[in-house]
Amino acid sequence: MGPVRGSKKRKRAEKKPERRSAFASAAADAPPMSSGPESGDWWDSFSKRITGPLFSSKDKQHFECLFRFSRKTFDYICSLVKEDLIAKTSHFTFGDGKPLSISDQVAVALTRLSSGSSLVNVGSSFGLNHSTVSQLTWRFIESMEQRGLHHLKWPNVQEMENIKSEFEKIRGLPNCCGAIDTTHIVMCLPSAEPNSKVWLDYEKNHSMILQAVVDPSMRFRDVVTGWPGSMNKPVVLKSSGFYKLCEKGMRLNGKGMEISGAEVREYIAGDEGYPLLPWLLTPYRGRELTSEAKHGFNERLKATGMVARKALARFKEMWKFLQGEMWRPDKHRLPRIILVCCLLHNIIIDIEDKAKDEVPLSQHHDVSYNQQFCDSADKNGVTLRDAVSRYLNENLPT
Repeated sequence: MGPVRGSKKRKRAEKKPERRSAFASAAADAPPMSSGPESGDWWDSFSKRITGPLFSSKDKQHFECLFRFSRKTFDYICSLVKEDLIAKTSHFTFGDGKPLSISDQVAVALTRLSSGSSLVNVGSSFGLNHSTVSQLTWRFIESMEQRGLHHLKWPNVQEMENIKSEFEKIRGLPNCCGAIDTTHIVMCLPSAEPNSKVWLDYEKNHSMILQAVVDPSMRFRDVVTGWPGSMNKPVVLKSSGFYKLCEKGMRLNGKGMEISGAEVREYIAGDEGYPLLPWLLTPYRGRELTSEAKHGFNERLKATGMVARKALARFKEMWKFLQGEMWRPDKHRLPRIILVCCLLHNIIIDIEDKAKDEVPLSQHHDVSYNQQFCDSADKNGVTLRDAVSRYLNENLPT
């Protein structure tokens, strides 16, 4: 198993679109956004079809109550996948024989991803067979993972300067370019299934891992998924394309800062589960905590890293398909579904959709998971952390 789709792999995928990696790490420039593909009365007709326990009367009346994002965002998503869905030869109909429009198809797929409900329940709510819901969802996934890829990109130079400024406003960390964290997508796999132990994590759950680097707006800037839960944070990190780019000086290689007599390069913030590296700062622990300045540094680093925790918590709350315990998921398709949910997460932010603020913002994305610890520390990482700690102590109030 290898990590993720990088730029070279994407070029090969363009030549042979049927060959898609099960892992995701992507970057591209975003095109201008467009308006919706269908008339404004679509929702009036569609909402009348909604039945069953998934939806309340309030849901039926208010678009945002059902999808938790705006009609503007929905229309934009439809515009991305419209060409692909039209090109497919299959014809889907409701129980009364009426064909599903592009908006109908997208609405069904998004409901499946956002509600986390079963294919049967989603189907019964719309008057569709469960196999139709499955086909619609997968067609949507296949289109979005290509058409929406430009919404997952590493920042350019100007964007990175803005990101550094916003991170510094949080709790004063200078030259910080991102926050990193990892979450588990829990699965239900029979113990008799081949290689089931590979997916068993440290909390004895079968799971798949998602690693994300996040900016201050909780936008995903780099994601890696598909690795089994048996791999801990340092192993997933070092197996990722992001790590390899950083080690080669091809990422986090922008303008440094001279502070406290040391050159502070670009870096990201992580928790105690990550190794201390020249470009990844982690908290002081144990005997290292010898001063109030170091305690203060830990508090500021934790507050900065909280951005990643909140982003992953909102991500899993928004796309409840990834919550709970999935029953025997297709481990080849699941990474692609996770990637598309990451793209959708970013699209909502990119469109500046205020409806997202109605989604409860938690600080916990792995509720039943205890904190893990990593003792690995690179000497250049130690130097960087000490320099930042001194700067914060000398220049900022506690």
